[in-house]
Amino acid sequence: MLEVATPGLSQRVWRAVLRRGSMGVFLAILLGFAVAAPNFLSVGNLANVFSQSAILGVLAFGLTCVIIGGGSNVLAGGLDLSLAANLGLCAAVFSRLNNAGLELWLSLLLTLGCGLAVGLLNGLAVVLLRLPPLLATLASMNVLAGLELVLTENTVVSTDSPLLDLLSGGSWLSVPALAWVLLVSAGVLTLLIQHSAYGLRLHAVGEYPQAAEAAGIRVQGYVLSSYLLSGLCAAVAALCSAAFFSGSTTGSGDMLLSVVAIAFLGVVFSRRWVASIPGTLLAALLIGFLINGFQLLNVSSFWVNGVQGVLILLVVAASSALNRGGQ
Repeated sequence: MLEVATPGLSQRVWRAVLRRGSMGVFLAILLGFAVAAPNFLSVGNLANVFSQSAILGVLAFGLTCVIIGGGSNVLAGGLDLSLAANLGLCAAVFSRLNNAGLELWLSLLLTLGCGLAVGLLNGLAVVLLRLPPLLATLASMNVLAGLELVLTENTVVSTDSPLLDLLSGGSWLSVPALAWVLLVSAGVLTLLIQHSAYGLRLHAVGEYPQAAEAAGIRVQGYVLSSYLLSGLCAAVAALCSAAFFSGSTTGSGDMLLSVVAIAFLGVVFSRRWVASIPGTLLAALLIGFLINGFQLLNVSSFWVNGVQGVLILLVVAASSALNRGGQ
């Protein structure tokens, strides 16, 4: 039987400290904004934060799946830099098809198919061509951005449909529809990734690929499946984006930094210091509260980008230090 090294006592202590410290920072941020902005903790504003976090959160779920399946190594592990561009292309596809008069179900199906096709191409580039995920998805990001420009002619493509109206204005139990998309997506992926045989094998493939292959797991197939999940998440997020912006809009690539920040920040909310869907959900809400709090305080959005960049550096540095300590 293959044995896997377990973290030492000091490493486990540091992980616990960082996790609890992260939760403390989360609560401190909420408390700080609650004091500075009186309406911050109102029911309406909290619902607004969940709705605004849906697009970035669902995208980050896709990136988390890829990180779990490919490993957390920033250069050689699982990475999908094309997610935001995939969202932009899927939103453009849906808007054009919907404006062309296609049935809603067909437009929806083709939009989801577009996202899955991009995920399939990324997965094949990594699995069959053995390209580094960083380079493969960086190349596809530029291709997708070009295709989006061709479809939209670099303009906003407005559209309207009952589905978009439901997502943008609907609610259930006083919770907005977009918030339900975020929570339901998190719930479904948590069951799939964290509590199923498929998820167990996907974690094994990402963390211990040689041991997984020796155990008879088809490593390449599971890595490919993680990119398919990522592409599907991009398509779902594109529908949320189309509902939020009433169609396809330019500048989707600007979401990439936030998505990467959320996915990597989600690691610190995990008990084992690995990527997880619940951790990513907490990280998405943290970034959402930061953005919302800064908006309420009339602070420039440039500060949000700066904070996200610092968070990425801190998480990657802490993860590297812990990994070195465990060797």
